[in-house]
Amino acid sequence: MGLLRTISVGALAGGIATGAMTAFMFGVWRQNPMGQKPPERITEGVLDRVGVPRSEESQDVLASLLHIAFGMGGGATFALIRKHWPLPLPGVLQGILFGSGVWAVSYRGWVPYFHLMPPPERDRPGRPEAMLAAHWVYGGVLAMLLAIAGDEKLKFRLG
Repeated sequence: MGLLRTISVGALAGGIATGAMTAFMFGVWRQNPMGQKPPERITEGVLDRVGVPRSEESQDVLASLLHIAFGMGGGATFALIRKHWPLPLPGVLQGILFGSGVWAVSYRGWVPYFHLMPPPERDRPGRPEAMLAAHWVYGGVLAMLLAIAGDEKLKFRLG
C-alpha cells in the first residue's frame, strides 16, 4: 500500500472509529451524565479563548466536525505507524494502546496545558475513565478496520 493510500485508508478508518467512539460516549453519558462531553467542552474553551461569537447549535456542530477531523488525523497517524514501525502485538491490542496514547497526550497533555479541561485527577468523577474506555473503543475499531482494509481478499479502492 502506497503512502497516500495508507494515509487515506487510515483517515477513513479513523473517521469511522470516531463514530463508534462517539456512540459509546453517548451510551455512557445516557447511563451516567458527567457534564459536558470533552469534545464540546474543548471546542467551547477554544472559541471562548479566541473570542468567536456563536450559538450553542453552531458550537455543537463545530465540536462534532473537529472531533471527526481529529479522529481522522489519528487514524492516518496510526496507519503510518503500523506500516513503518510494526509491533509484534495483535492489531486490536496495538489499536487500544494507540487509543490510550491519544487519551494520555490529550487529557494529560495539551488539554489541561491550555486550560480547556482539568487534568484527569481533578476532573468530574467517572469522566476520565469513561473517556479512556472511549479511546479504547476508538483504537480497537480503528485497528480492526485497518486489518480489513489490508486483507487482500477484501481490498477496496478509494476514488
